Amino acid sequence: MPIEKLMEIVARYLTKEELEQVKRAYLFAAEAHKGQTRKSGEEYIHHPVAVAGILGELQMDATTLTAAILHDVVEDTGVSLETLEEEFGETVAQIVDGLTKLKKRMKYKSNAEHQAENHRKMFVAMAQDIRVILIKLADRLHNMRTLRYLPEAKRRRISQETLEIFAPLAHRLGISTIKWELEDIALRNLNPQQYYRIVNLMKQKRAEREKNLEEVISTIRERLKDMDVEAEISGRPKHIYSIYRKMVKHQKQFNEIYDLLAVRVLVDSIRDCYAVLGIIHTIWKPMPGRFKDYIAMPKANLYQSLHTTVIGPKGEPIEVQIRTREMHRVAEYGIAAHWAYKEGVEAETTFNEKLKYFREILEMQQETRDAREFVENLKVDWFSDVVFVFTPKGDVLELPAGSVPLDFAYRIHTEVGNRCIGAKVNNKMVPLDYQLKTGDIVEILTSKHSYGPSRDWLKLVKSSHARNKIRNWFKKEQREESVAKGREAIETALKKQDFDPASVLSSDRVKEVANTFNFPDEDDMYAAVGYGGISPAQVVNRLTEGLRPEEEKPLVLPDVKAMPTRRKRVGHGVRVRGVDNLLVRLSRCCNPVPGDEIKGFVTQGRGVSVHRADCPNLQGVEENRMIPVEWEGVPDQYYNVDIEVSGLDRNGLLNEVLQAVSECRVNLSAVNGKADRRGMATINMSISIRNINH
Repeated sequence: MPIEKLMEIVARYLTKEELEQVKRAYLFAAEAHKGQTRKSGEEYIHHPVAVAGILGELQMDATTLTAAILHDVVEDTGVSLETLEEEFGETVAQIVDGLTKLKKRMKYKSNAEHQAENHRKMFVAMAQDIRVILIKLADRLHNMRTLRYLPEAKRRRISQETLEIFAPLAHRLGISTIKWELEDIALRNLNPQQYYRIVNLMKQKRAEREKNLEEVISTIRERLKDMDVEAEISGRPKHIYSIYRKMVKHQKQFNEIYDLLAVRVLVDSIRDCYAVLGIIHTIWKPMPGRFKDYIAMPKANLYQSLHTTVIGPKGEPIEVQIRTREMHRVAEYGIAAHWAYKEGVEAETTFNEKLKYFREILEMQQETRDAREFVENLKVDWFSDVVFVFTPKGDVLELPAGSVPLDFAYRIHTEVGNRCIGAKVNNKMVPLDYQLKTGDIVEILTSKHSYGPSRDWLKLVKSSHARNKIRNWFKKEQREESVAKGREAIETALKKQDFDPASVLSSDRVKEVANTFNFPDEDDMYAAVGYGGISPAQVVNRLTEGLRPEEEKPLVLPDVKAMPTRRKRVGHGVRVRGVDNLLVRLSRCCNPVPGDEIKGFVTQGRGVSVHRADCPNLQGVEENRMIPVEWEGVPDQYYNVDIEVSGLDRNGLLNEVLQAVSECRVNLSAVNGKADRRGMATINMSISIRNINH
């Protein structure tokens, strides 16, 4: 594209000062790219000018056009970012930096890894300034238009990348004018046989189709005129790639695709949209299940329109789109419409609110170190098919197709996901592996006493957002568990050597020992002991250096035979008040544990029987046989209790219950379960605990 053509396009909406800025950028870029040519043989400067021309058609601002003209000068010439910032300002320099590929001299394992890093850099820059990706899309579109000059293998690779990343990204941004052209050109390079077959089939029936379309448009125009509704009516072109996808997805031949007739009606107001819909439905019968109201519930990419499919005059389906002219501009230009038409249309805060899901990229990039994993996660979360589900309050959330209630929970808030214990969909309890459908109303059940995520959740969730949150929880949880376990092991080792842990484990002393083992802080040292990196004995030896008496003699193993025998006391941690050395046993009927209120009574030949205070078996016991009993502190004493868990029977229920018990670090001595005809499962377990709180 010559510079004169570009200036003619942008002169329609830019001020005189802005036009001067664009022209100055052109002169700077032309000098920088002087002597460079493209594969086609034309001067290189034609490419950035053509990219700016595409953005000019979208009526982008002067800063974007300036950055578009300069987008290759840092990567392909000797111009530095600092020079660019001095000449054109910080914003232009930042946008160009986001578009500049990483240098290949950096060490990468493969070209795929290098490309993934480039994509990561571009997406992160996009999250900070959306204009980065708008320029990149225009850059990719012009490169696709001139793809014929490249070898076939390179054409196919670039086309595949376009279908996987850039066309879905244009769809996400709502820029349909770029999306459709990228997809059609990519299909032409990847599958030319099918592409030209569809083109020829469309040509063969074009005359008949145009005749039917004119008849439909004429009928609609007359009826709208009678109802005094002003409207602009036109045929809507069906794109080749969309027809190809329908043929592949639904396994259909070309002659089986009936909605090739498409009409678009543009009106002045939302009220007129619904009026036109009513009129069309009185002319022709609507097809069930083919009506979509994107005005009441817009898509995440700002798209709004009414869609309906009716049976036309010849018995063939006709697809009708009804929208206002403003909605049409947004449908064509998407995010780019903000710069072209923002005056009086939407406030800056509203625009930023609509773009908030792009900020998730920054969070995802911080949580994902591997660039290829980052790009794959982006494909799943952004570029896959989606479902739209509702919160109980009526808010709409967009999730990847195949998402489960856990994906929904983590999208609401991390803590909601971590504390999730179940879900209701459309007011009915569902398992956590239930696949959500568009229109579902989802309610997450949480509990403050939840033990947190299960590792099985990583296999259930679809979105990388939820998967990263679950992984982070386990990283944090395992560290905390290791720290607690390591500290406990060190305290036990100190007690065995007759040291008081409270006095030895002073913060200064522990930090000093942690430094000798090259740990940043004491928690890292405790964690290392917890997961077995170093032994408790090693730490205790360092901690107690200088604390042992000088006359301490080498440890000599005692002569077991010479030691006096001590009577083992069997009291189960219960003491009879005022009496010592009485045989005490805990009753099996109520299984009292420390923390329970207890009572005892004297039995014949079996000592004192201890029961919970509310045990039914205490009723009827003679008052003179009752004896006061109390718990005594025995920290290492464990008690068996029986518990019963009941719930909706489903695959993996027993496994989840056992995992929950395991995560509480308790011993399980017996378990059995059964399910009844009503679909309810009952699990009985016998576990060992220290006290009622445990």
